[in-house]
Amino acid sequence: MTIADRWLLPDGMDEVLPPQASRMEELRRALLDLYHRWGYDQVMPPPVEFLDSLLTGTGSDLELQTFKLTDQATGRLMGASADVTPQVARMDAHSMRHQGPSRLCYCTNVLRTKADLNQGGRSPVQVGVELFGHAGPEADLEILRLSLASLQAAGAEELHLALGHVGIYRSLVEAARLDVDQERTLYDALALKSPGALASEVAASVRDPGIADMLESLGTLHGGPEVLDAARDALAGAPAAVGEALARLRVLAAGVAAEHPEVALYVDLGELRGYRYHTGMMFAAFVPGYGQALAKGGRYDDTGRAFGRARPATGFSMDLKLLATLGQHEPPCDGIWAPAEGEGVAEAIADLRGRGDRVVQALPGQSTGPGDHRCSRQLVWRDGQWQVADLEE
Repeated sequence: MTIADRWLLPDGMDEVLPPQASRMEELRRALLDLYHRWGYDQVMPPPVEFLDSLLTGTGSDLELQTFKLTDQATGRLMGASADVTPQVARMDAHSMRHQGPSRLCYCTNVLRTKADLNQGGRSPVQVGVELFGHAGPEADLEILRLSLASLQAAGAEELHLALGHVGIYRSLVEAARLDVDQERTLYDALALKSPGALASEVAASVRDPGIADMLESLGTLHGGPEVLDAARDALAGAPAAVGEALARLRVLAAGVAAEHPEVALYVDLGELRGYRYHTGMMFAAFVPGYGQALAKGGRYDDTGRAFGRARPATGFSMDLKLLATLGQHEPPCDGIWAPAEGEGVAEAIADLRGRGDRVVQALPGQSTGPGDHRCSRQLVWRDGQWQVADLEE
């Protein structure tokens, strides 16, 4: 192994250097302060848990993303957290037992076995919020509003919000009485966004012509909020749950439009991202110039059932590393350059730092200057005291 090889990082793992690290920390504080103002309490889940607890109720997708290791103390398998949401659901169900709605937020590192095409590399810093204990559209609307506020706090200027509801497809599939293989094939056809493939699979699998037409229409029911009006007609004969899902989407779309008229709203009733995990409304928020969603979430009711407490739940998550690239700016050059020596200079430096100033003290023999350390001012001895002056003075 060469010296260069020793410093190679595994694919998908990255290090964060200045000034990006400072930008991430600044944004982390801003987001957690935002969530605090909305009434969300911060939690810090552990980096690893026993595997049977970590993967409870999450499905196979997260299992494939989870690094596994053996606990030397017990011999049991543990997993490194690949997604904080199930951990927070466990905390709400098992550790907190809070009565009524519970609002929790977090910001922590997670680790994944492979890069997530939707949210970046294998070591994201996941930040997000979860709202437990309320099944109404008001909770979903709060989550949507807070996700948009988060992106705007990160510097996003143009936002696109995509809304969907897995209950529509799920109800139609149940009405069609498909077996597991037929449902999986139909799911794949719809995910391809290919009308031809979808029509072919529907014709081969669905006997009821009315249900067949409605399933096939899901491939075309996407666009602006007016899609919900078209869906009301196209899905008029659907099970009652479909009508309820459409009604909820109309409430959410109207709420977003009223409070965030600047956000471009997109509705896609054939979007099935997170189908095995979500139980109702789901969404993704996009910013031009990024090929992936910067925030994604939705409803995932009853995840805590395995821990003895099934509760309504809704939330969203983001990758802080990716968010920190929004509204990028040069770090401020506002530091104060102080000499290495001088009578009373240590006291003067301590006083400035105590007031919140950034002070960089030169070291004896140092060859770099103030510009290399983002300093636009200097500490100088003038009129019998240490004073802060511009570098040009």
